[in-house]
Amino acid sequence: MRDWLLVYTLSGEGYFLTPGGKKQCGSGQLGLLRSGVPHEYGTVRGTYWNFLWVHYPGLPENAYLPEEDILIETLSEERIRDRIERSFRYVLQDSRERSVLWKPLCENAIREVLLLLAQRSKKRVDPRIEQTLGILSSRMKEEIRVDLLAREVGLSPSRLAHLFKAETGHTILQHVNQMRIRQAALLMKHSGRLASEAAMEVGFGNYNHFAEQFRKYYGVTPREYRNPSPTTG
Repeated sequence: MRDWLLVYTLSGEGYFLTPGGKKQCGSGQLGLLRSGVPHEYGTVRGTYWNFLWVHYPGLPENAYLPEEDILIETLSEERIRDRIERSFRYVLQDSRERSVLWKPLCENAIREVLLLLAQRSKKRVDPRIEQTLGILSSRMKEEIRVDLLAREVGLSPSRLAHLFKAETGHTILQHVNQMRIRQAALLMKHSGRLASEAAMEVGFGNYNHFAEQFRKYYGVTPREYRNPSPTTG
């Protein structure tokens, strides 16, 4: 493959297999596959993989990045995740509409992603928090117990809670709720799930709690999000 490949995982988990080995890419992680690297990629067995991707030719910003066959970066800050997703969606929108100057617009959006990736790759996340984020992503639907999670990554519960908040800006519970809410929104928007079905599927046992958290995150109720009122003008 002559192009480079950028992949941003919204939820679930995928893998990349290159001559250098196998790497997995979970929710909130950004992957970059170098041009010309023999590879295979797909969904991790027993899971699903919901992701955004874009092929692009070489750009000058690639020079800022580590020379790895496949670079996987955890985006621990919500504002960076939102910014990356927005850039991907701009590329999709501009490439579909193909209006005047659509190619430079796509390139600018890709450049932003590459620069943010370069910025993050120089600011390393604590590997124990990276491991924690991977566990939370793969077990999003399960009940999360901080004591068991802490034992798995080799920290005390209090140390894990403190370090997680320092690295990500959120508590563990806040992070899990946000993952679940984003996945529920995708299920309602793209898979036709009812709000109550989506809540149960992502791990919320109490619908009222789900609706409250959803409204805080999106500013509308789950049902309003699923069935938006037509605008008039």
